[in-house]
Amino acid sequence: MSWLNLEGKIVVITGAASGIGREIATGFAENGARVIIADISQKGEDVISQLAGGKARHLYIQTDVTNAASVKAMVQKTITICRRIDILVNNAGIDVPRLLVDPKAPKGKYELDEEEFDRMISVNQKGPYLCTQTVVREMIKRKVRGAVINITSESGLEGSEGQSCYAATKGALYAFTRSWAKELGKYGIRVVGVAPGILERTELRTLDYEKALAYTRGITVETLRERYEKASVPLGRVGRLKEIADLVCFLASDKASYTTGTTYNISGGRTRA
Repeated sequence: MSWLNLEGKIVVITGAASGIGREIATGFAENGARVIIADISQKGEDVISQLAGGKARHLYIQTDVTNAASVKAMVQKTITICRRIDILVNNAGIDVPRLLVDPKAPKGKYELDEEEFDRMISVNQKGPYLCTQTVVREMIKRKVRGAVINITSESGLEGSEGQSCYAATKGALYAFTRSWAKELGKYGIRVVGVAPGILERTELRTLDYEKALAYTRGITVETLRERYEKASVPLGRVGRLKEIADLVCFLASDKASYTTGTTYNISGGRTRA
């Protein structure tokens, strides 16, 4: 048995087909947990086969976290197969860099519009609400003393140029974390946030994303990449995805049994001030 005692735990991770979510899934699998990847991308099927234990142990369920029926179907399938859910990791999220107002190109490509606003709110804020509400109902029904981990961002507290809508949705997760912890503590359910800073590159940091973010900040893509590498992080480097996964696994375990209602900043000491 490992130090974290996660063996046999049933863990639902949204958005785990890539990026941070995939590394979190790997961390739980390595610690003996049974992982359910809830992702709209069918790449989740490939990730399952790569986890310790493979498809014989873990499960991919295609899920649209913005759709209540899809979330309910995912949770019910998990309960049918696994009998319970011990841990939920709300990781699914999208970031579309946009300016609130673009004087150079009003209502142009890089000015925030209602469709992009609604999409980010739906995935980043509505998704965690739907998933948490549906999973927690089952936890309470089955008297599971579970844990909910919300993956937020330092930008949710500090703000971010060219990412106001994204930052606002992540700020909402800070509030969800505090509020849900107060509501759910009586049932033995903990709610904790994890707020990463600048991380190593993943496939989610596409050229289109970098072009958009660079435009909103009035710099080139090359300058943007240099700033990622030379960011003023006291520890002198960007964060590793595995470091995020390690923290999530710890906070979800009984080793953190008295931790709830708070968000852990994991950014190497960096702040935006």
